[in-house]
Amino acid sequence: MGQEYEYDDEYLELFDSWMKDQGFTKRTQQAYLGDVRLFLSTLEKSLLTIEAIDIMRFLTRMRQRGAGDAARNRYLSSIRTFYTAMIELNFLQVNPSLNVKKSKVEKNSIPTYLNEQLLTVFLQSIEGKYQIRNVAMFLLMSYAGLRVSELNRLNIGDYNRSASILQVFGKGRKWRVIPLPLEIMNVLNKALSERIETRSSTEQPFFVSQFGRRISVRMIQTIAEKHFGELKKSYTELQGKSISSHKLRHTFATMQVLAGTDIRTLQELLGHASIQTTQIYTHVGDKQKQEAMNRVSAFIPKGMGI
Repeated sequence: MGQEYEYDDEYLELFDSWMKDQGFTKRTQQAYLGDVRLFLSTLEKSLLTIEAIDIMRFLTRMRQRGAGDAARNRYLSSIRTFYTAMIELNFLQVNPSLNVKKSKVEKNSIPTYLNEQLLTVFLQSIEGKYQIRNVAMFLLMSYAGLRVSELNRLNIGDYNRSASILQVFGKGRKWRVIPLPLEIMNVLNKALSERIETRSSTEQPFFVSQFGRRISVRMIQTIAEKHFGELKKSYTELQGKSISSHKLRHTFATMQVLAGTDIRTLQELLGHASIQTTQIYTHVGDKQKQEAMNRVSAFIPKGMGI
């Protein structure tokens, strides 16, 4: 068994290197490594002889420990990605996890988002020494749909002023192009004019920390949490709710649905690999339709001889 675990450690190191090369975020790397390490620790046979039933047994064990459908699917996704890496690196030839089905997760839950009024108040409440930088970051999330990790990776060269577009390097190492409204460009231009010069001569990040380095994902989240905390003090409907920077991206998607943007276009704007991921936002539109019909019902004459 000891020798078997030594091989497992080697596989994990290779998997970690592969994810870094593929451009996975640090958070995803840590999550996938943790899941796969847990999976490997339960094995009583060589990795080369693992079958789908062994993976199913592991997932069943996770369920017995309290994992729900979403958590089970994440374990499976981690294992599938691990096998993909091993196959690409020519250490394995077969991916047994492909024979294990994902659990069906409830799709009808509507993502939390800010309405237009609260979003405006949130953006206008941002103050301080780095006000323009922070407003620019949150504008790109709430009105252009960028992820926190995409803000972190954004470089000056990705912003094309003459063409009014932003080139975004997203998940899966895929690029997408976002046309920018003039209002966002004006803020981005001002943010660039006030931008701190970086200490590095090899890269030119768009958003820079006070220390002259590329602003980190965690710092962006911390800044958002601080301002959301202030917003909650003034709006009782937000108290008790978990609001993170990612809710700004949900807000962008929701506004697009309510404005009538078709699902395929929204998928492109959000950079979703699968349209199923985008379809969750269509339920927001369904809710608005129901509310509209409920309002109409108040005008229907009562007692029409029926």
